Amino acid sequence: MADATTALLLALALLATGFAVAWGRALRAAPPAREPGADVGPPGWRSIVLGGVTNFFDTLGVGSFAPTTAVCRLLGLVPDRLLPGTLNVGHALPSVAQALIFIAIIEVGPATLAGMIAASMAGAWLGAGAVARWPRRRVQTGMGVALLVAAGFMLRQLVAGTPAGADAVSLDGARLVLGLAGNFVLGALMTIGIGLYAPCMILVTLLGMNVKAAFPIMMGSCAFLMPLAGWRFVTARAYAPRVALGLTLGGIPAVLLAAYVVRALSLGSVRALVVGVAVYTAATMLRAAARDTA
Repeated sequence: MADATTALLLALALLATGFAVAWGRALRAAPPAREPGADVGPPGWRSIVLGGVTNFFDTLGVGSFAPTTAVCRLLGLVPDRLLPGTLNVGHALPSVAQALIFIAIIEVGPATLAGMIAASMAGAWLGAGAVARWPRRRVQTGMGVALLVAAGFMLRQLVAGTPAGADAVSLDGARLVLGLAGNFVLGALMTIGIGLYAPCMILVTLLGMNVKAAFPIMMGSCAFLMPLAGWRFVTARAYAPRVALGLTLGGIPAVLLAAYVVRALSLGSVRALVVGVAVYTAATMLRAAARDTA
């Protein structure tokens, strides 16, 4: 079964290499910019620092898209039209780095890991059409409330003690079916901007797995999707190249540092981190729902 994990790492490394080479060629061959922010050149120090900070906290499970969007708008780094592409392109390789590191250093049953990653990819591909018709505001509200309820259950476990068997590294039977179904839905929800990290953390933990097992699962799920999504924006030139490059250059070293922090934390500390991330994510979703008219 170790061969399955090796194959997963190899496939992800090949995907990342292909994306990096193709992106590099696109940057060298880029024609003159057609709008402000779309010019090609060395990244500024602000985008590099932003990539470092957001990807550090992304590795802890907080997510990088929302804070990157907020800072880019505050500083006027990227026109709003180019923000989705800049986020997907700039954070793609740091996300792959997260997945490669955590798949390598944290034990998860290969069948569980590969199955849940495949389920999220299938959800993003097959479920996108159906989910795109859902009212985003209702999804945000429902997910926000669900995360708060789940965080409450996890907080109770922190106080009363986790149940026996809550440190499993794989799923089987009905729990595996629930895990696959849950990650399929989370993959589909990614297509309308609902982040996968915090819900996946909660899902894995409530299914009785070791809380650290959530990291390779959730990061692997995103890592296989983001280079593909990013390449679509590169080919359409619908992103800000300088800022995206800065996010990547600052993000990869920050991922290495944050991964060391996560690995060094005790299980109790990681569980507390998951509760905090869930509450933070729920609050941001509920606030977005309150502002969203979609």
